[in-house]
Amino acid sequence: METPIRKKSPIEGPRRLVVSGNSLAVWERAGVDPPVLFLHGASFHSRCWDEVIARIPQRRCVALDLRGHGQSSRPDTPCKWREFGQDAAEVAHLLGLRGATGVGHSLGGHAIALASAIRPEAFAEAVLIDPVILPESSYVGPGPEFSAILRRRNRWRDWSEFFYRIKDRAPFDKWHRKVLLDYCEYGLLAAPDGDGLELACPPFIEAAIYRDSTDPDANIYAEIARVKAAATVVRARASLQETAGFSASRTAADLVSRFTNAVDVYLPQCSHFLPMEAPHLVADLIMGRKIIH
Repeated sequence: METPIRKKSPIEGPRRLVVSGNSLAVWERAGVDPPVLFLHGASFHSRCWDEVIARIPQRRCVALDLRGHGQSSRPDTPCKWREFGQDAAEVAHLLGLRGATGVGHSLGGHAIALASAIRPEAFAEAVLIDPVILPESSYVGPGPEFSAILRRRNRWRDWSEFFYRIKDRAPFDKWHRKVLLDYCEYGLLAAPDGDGLELACPPFIEAAIYRDSTDPDANIYAEIARVKAAATVVRARASLQETAGFSASRTAADLVSRFTNAVDVYLPQCSHFLPMEAPHLVADLIMGRKIIH
């Protein structure tokens, strides 16, 4: 198989910050303030934002690899949802962010919402892209084990093999091709035994994150009520005929009402993987441009 042609990245790094004993990788593109802080979803990594960042001219952009993802260190499980938001708040503090736009997808949306409450001075806006913030009644305890995730293949010869294996499968077949290339290239790390590459977010961490999505500790509604940032809640369609890869939205339909200053944007033409499918739409949302449904 031929290695796909790559492009020059709009961001540089990583630099490393130690937060709660974890080494977190931070990627950045220089630009003017106010900055934009990007947080990815579960099992992804910061470089999945490259195509969005490329469509946001001039602004300083910062993308964080959450603990257990990308080039950040792998903590022992369980990976509690609240810890991701606490990490993001501390990173914003260490970087001296003020009046930033926080952009989070899925798990990253949950984390941006919590970080905005913890560090209100750091965030003027929060753009939550189909955040996994469930109806409050859902937080009753850990869910079942995700055995399919635990069985996921975790050894690859190189990233191009990974790319060719998944590119025609749902949900990846609907992704913007350059985003998929970034996901594959930066989503693998050298295996500890030196034999090939492994997923940067190991299956056991991904499965633990999904299992704990309904844990009471993940309920951040009390913090959401204290968020001062102007929030945009972006929701994908809630049900799909094709449900492979968690494509349906899990965002609470009434989430916007729980913020003191928020607007709801419903995009029924998009799946949960909106940043991967339509980076131009996400860039428009960040820049405040009107979205044509």
